[in-house]
Amino acid sequence: FDAEVAHDSFLSGEEENGIITKNIKNEINGNWISAPNSIHEARLKAKAKRRLRKTSSRDSGRGDSFSENGDPSRGTNGTVPPTSPKSKLLDRKSRAGKGRGLPKKGGAGGKGVWGPPGEVYDLEEVDVKDPNYDEAQENCVYETVVPPLEEGAFEKTLTPIVQEYFEHGDTNEVAELLGELNLGSMSSGVPMLAVSLALEAKASHRELTSRLLTDLCGRVLSRSDVESSFDKLLRELPDLVLDTPGAPQLVGQFIARAVKDQILSKSYLDGYKGRVDCVHARAALDRAAVLLKMGMGGLRIDNLWGTGGGQRPVTQLVREMTLLLKEYLLSGDNKEAERCLRELEVPHFHHEFVYEAIVMVLESKGEKTFKMVLQLLKFLWVSSIITVDQMRRGYERVYMDIAEINIDVPRAYFILEQFVDKSFSAGFICEKLRDLCPSRGRKRFVSEGDGGRFKLESY
Repeated sequence: FDAEVAHDSFLSGEEENGIITKNIKNEINGNWISAPNSIHEARLKAKAKRRLRKTSSRDSGRGDSFSENGDPSRGTNGTVPPTSPKSKLLDRKSRAGKGRGLPKKGGAGGKGVWGPPGEVYDLEEVDVKDPNYDEAQENCVYETVVPPLEEGAFEKTLTPIVQEYFEHGDTNEVAELLGELNLGSMSSGVPMLAVSLALEAKASHRELTSRLLTDLCGRVLSRSDVESSFDKLLRELPDLVLDTPGAPQLVGQFIARAVKDQILSKSYLDGYKGRVDCVHARAALDRAAVLLKMGMGGLRIDNLWGTGGGQRPVTQLVREMTLLLKEYLLSGDNKEAERCLRELEVPHFHHEFVYEAIVMVLESKGEKTFKMVLQLLKFLWVSSIITVDQMRRGYERVYMDIAEINIDVPRAYFILEQFVDKSFSAGFICEKLRDLCPSRGRKRFVSEGDGGRFKLESY
């Protein structure tokens, strides 16, 4: 009996729990529903109520409300409040329930906004009665100040500028870069640094250095800066000679060029007469004095360093290469010929040197020129002065002109074949270039077995 009663009570508990669960499932936010089909409708009503409670505090006083089914009803002003988050962010009307619904601060209240569009700010007038007022502020001027260049950073800063100038040759760019620096009392070190770098550079770089000093004088440098700079150079000559043995003669040429360009006074040399103890400084001043005297006799000191290789006319380059070869045939010094060819600074025009050398061999009568030119070309090939392309172009130019050369030199074909064979044996031309060498066969007008036909010259 007790078991049956317990069983009945257990079942009644499950039934009671089932009823409660069923009732909970059929109730959403206090709304009882009769069938499962109306769950979606109940959720819509609950969502509308939550939205009404959320916006009631903000929109109170505007006359807007929501009906029971969640549809917004028009207020007295006939407007619909924004409901989406995006529209709330874009809406800049007041949320305090006061005012006329205009944007905050006249449309100038956004983040990062300094004022309404079109507003122009005038200078703020100084209030004399302000306790923080300072009378000295009215006459205060603000400007950018460049700190003076330190002595340790002077050489590191100016050396790349001068070296880059050697590449582009634009003095205006150097003047602008130096104008941005606060050199102060160290401006006299600019000519000394430029000349010191030019002593170890090429002749064309020395010419650029002389032009740079002339253009900077009056813009960045003064004549006193140039004079003090050359004074320092004369005192530093014993140290400069260690790196550049010809420094005294080169500094003397710089002094003569500076006097000719009128950035040094003509009495500069007179101030050192009888007061120079250093041998190197005396040699530099003597060199400058000799050049100035020669300038009075007609020497062009403004072209003292010569012109860069790429700026010279072709006829002048051909003339200098011919003179170089003639001097080599007289002296036989390979290294001197290499140095002279380097100083021409025309590596793109070395094929002309090869061409002139071979033509000189074809026009010569003895074997001395043949052997010396062959030795020189091999030496320049080994030292990488003449590249593969320049050597090939020089030989090909001779191949193309051999017919015209043969008019003046009847044995030109024979000599050229021998020279090409020796060049291939020496190893500075390839087999393909040797096989391209033109050859002239023996003249035969009529021979046996040809049927009376004429034979033309074969090349």
